[in-house]
Amino acid sequence: MLTRCAWVGDEPLYVAYHDQEWGVPVHDDRSLFEFLVLEGAQAGLSWLTILRKREGYRKAFLGFDPAKVAAFGRTDVERLLTDPEIVRNRLKVESAITNARRFLEVQGEFGSFDAYVWGFVGGETIQNRWSDTAEIPAKTATAERLSADLKRRGFRFVGPTIMYAHMQATGMVNDHTLGCFRWRELERGE
Repeated sequence: MLTRCAWVGDEPLYVAYHDQEWGVPVHDDRSLFEFLVLEGAQAGLSWLTILRKREGYRKAFLGFDPAKVAAFGRTDVERLLTDPEIVRNRLKVESAITNARRFLEVQGEFGSFDAYVWGFVGGETIQNRWSDTAEIPAKTATAERLSADLKRRGFRFVGPTIMYAHMQATGMVNDHTLGCFRWRELERGE
């Protein structure tokens, strides 16, 4: 029996996400954009709710192609607000479109969103050593700097707590607890 982080539980979708994705370093811009949209959509909701709607998001946001999402207009917003496969919140839908436009600007400035965002951690995963999930912070100074810079660039739904969750999800930090089988694997780069 594998030991996992205490927050996982036994929901198969959550277990798969924990075991295969959470904390794995992501360097693909489309995947980084996907997590940016999903983390923003999650604000005030459970991550499990978002995981259950993930395929709906992939369809609604055209495979998370930031160039295609950036071209969305008012008609697209109204269409998305009637789509039961995503969170139908106007502010969150509009922020995904705004963020796609800002995402393209960051790519233009830095060559990739990957180069920009990973620059906040020096290009390397921060290897935390938490014994218990209660030790894991909701935000860090690095997440606060990232959040402030994104906000300055016009991104929305990118507060420090959301950005720390983004950093955890995309492997910028390894926040698996020490007793979790994934901590050691990710620490070794597996």
